[in-house]
Amino acid sequence: MNRHTAAVLVAHGTRKPGGVAMVEELARRVGHLLDRTVQVAFVDVLGPTPTDVLSGLPQHQPAVLVPAFLAGGFHVRVDVPAHVQASAHPDVTVTRPLGPCAGTVRVLADRLYESGWRPGDSVVLAAAGTSDRSAQSDLRQTAAMLSALIGDRVELGYAATGAPTVADAVATARARSDGARIAVASYLLADGLFQDRLRASGADIVSEPLGIHPGMIRLIASRFRRAHAAHLPLAA
Repeated sequence: MNRHTAAVLVAHGTRKPGGVAMVEELARRVGHLLDRTVQVAFVDVLGPTPTDVLSGLPQHQPAVLVPAFLAGGFHVRVDVPAHVQASAHPDVTVTRPLGPCAGTVRVLADRLYESGWRPGDSVVLAAAGTSDRSAQSDLRQTAAMLSALIGDRVELGYAATGAPTVADAVATARARSDGARIAVASYLLADGLFQDRLRASGADIVSEPLGIHPGMIRLIASRFRRAHAAHLPLAA
């Protein structure tokens, strides 16, 4: 990736310092792999925003933004393009979000294995939640991909917006499980309020957020490299 191209990782934002630190560490490790600095921006809760970061760049410097979101919802479709437009920067490429994606699903499975999951455990895929229909479709696709990968049925639950909640999905899975353990697969990027809700859901096992897993680092680095190579116009 050309050193003159600015690399920006765009995340949601959280009030939990550990979650912010995780996103910053993720950007640092991606930057190490790319041999360059990756800047961080947030679309909610805290700054800097993508507008702030892009406005601080020279107008002649191209920029690549990777949305660190796990489905193509409102933040990806509306917020990120709005920030790009508000910055008035003339040369910005926005990549696809991080999911649905086979690489992200492999990280999900790895996190499940790390948490102690074993075949026969009931699995709930826990997402933040969304009212966006395209994002809901992305989440259903991710659940189906994880189910195919681990060879077990996977149900969806939501930590914030949508039904069933993770706690309700866990309770339903337990009623059907005939004594099997219930594992929650965290489909979150960073630790924070939503991950706390997964830990309080009543599951026997809760995997860690995708975070700084090596697979996520490689996936994000690949997004930056491909966008720079193609030098695509702004895309959803």
